[in-house]
Amino acid sequence: MVDESSTRSGFIGLIGRPNVGKSTLLNRIAHRKLSITSDKPQTTRNRIRAVLTEQESQLVFVDTPGFHKPREALGEKLNAMVRTTMRDVDVIVFVLDGTQTIGKGDVFIAGELEKVDTPVIGVVNKVDLLDEGRILSQLEVASHLFQFGELFPASATSGRNVEELVETLVGYLPEGPWYFSPDTKTDQPERVLVGELIREKALELTHDEVPHSVAVLIETIAPREDGVLIEIEAVIYVERESQKGIIVGKGGKMIREIGTRARKDIEPLLGNKVFLDLRVKVAKNWSKNPEFIKKLEYE
Repeated sequence: MVDESSTRSGFIGLIGRPNVGKSTLLNRIAHRKLSITSDKPQTTRNRIRAVLTEQESQLVFVDTPGFHKPREALGEKLNAMVRTTMRDVDVIVFVLDGTQTIGKGDVFIAGELEKVDTPVIGVVNKVDLLDEGRILSQLEVASHLFQFGELFPASATSGRNVEELVETLVGYLPEGPWYFSPDTKTDQPERVLVGELIREKALELTHDEVPHSVAVLIETIAPREDGVLIEIEAVIYVERESQKGIIVGKGGKMIREIGTRARKDIEPLLGNKVFLDLRVKVAKNWSKNPEFIKKLEYE
């Protein structure tokens, strides 16, 4: 048994512009794939939580959507989610893309962070792609962006400085009992994780043809009576008929490939062989429809 009087536990929010590597960092910390990754904006739509329990500490990481200037109801919803996370967590990790100019988007987020009392750790990510001179230069620029409690050069891809980041974060957590049992890895329902893995493959295969117009709704997840397979029925929603044609592909080739790739990630997640039934439907301009977004449970 762990002595609760000596344990630390708390919530850590991963904040940053789209595509800075927040989801990759979360997966690296969790030692498993919990949050999907893509180079497209609005890839992360749920506050995916990874639970990391180590010796006398439990860290609950919250991956948030990229903070951006919203253009529709979905964007407004995602930004509201980020703001709520910033207020609710014990410490914030502000992730910056070291390969990009630290600019207006980062300045905007820094201004939002000034409005909360939550301590902030800075991470200049993707340093595996930079030489040492460029790393030092980016750290210097970042140091003037915000009054960070700590500032790390790191690589979510290679793992550089990720363990050191976690060790530092433990010191910012309050003393107290753990929120989850030691064997818990995430608090996300299976249907959310499965839906996200399907959406990731659709984004991966369609490139720029179907940007953030893809949503996935899991209708059923249930084991067959013989227990050999888990049957999953899922609907991929797009906004236009032309996008449906792209997702289905000629002779159904694209939808089959999405299913094949998704199963490879879903089966390790569920620990069982999977039969995946995918359908594609059009929900015209769903990203501008608050009721449809609520149906998808982006909470």
